[in-house]
Amino acid sequence: MLLGRPWGRCNLGRCACLLILALLIDAVGLVLLLVGIFAPLDYWDFFVYSGALILAFSLLFWIIWYSLNIELSLEKLDL
Repeated sequence: MLLGRPWGRCNLGRCACLLILALLIDAVGLVLLLVGIFAPLDYWDFFVYSGALILAFSLLFWIIWYSLNIELSLEKLDL
């Protein structure tokens, strides 16, 4: 057990669609980046720069997913 939770359970949080979208955008960005690095193309820079930009853009979805999964009780908020 880790912090009181049993092993083997996976909880994607309340916003699973944002998590899946972030993972898909990460995969697309990584594929474009790797194609630009390893493929012998004349226009490799397009793939490298677009892959890096897409990976940076995916950070928005990771931040939104994380911030929407923060749970605070009303007692901690003093409401």
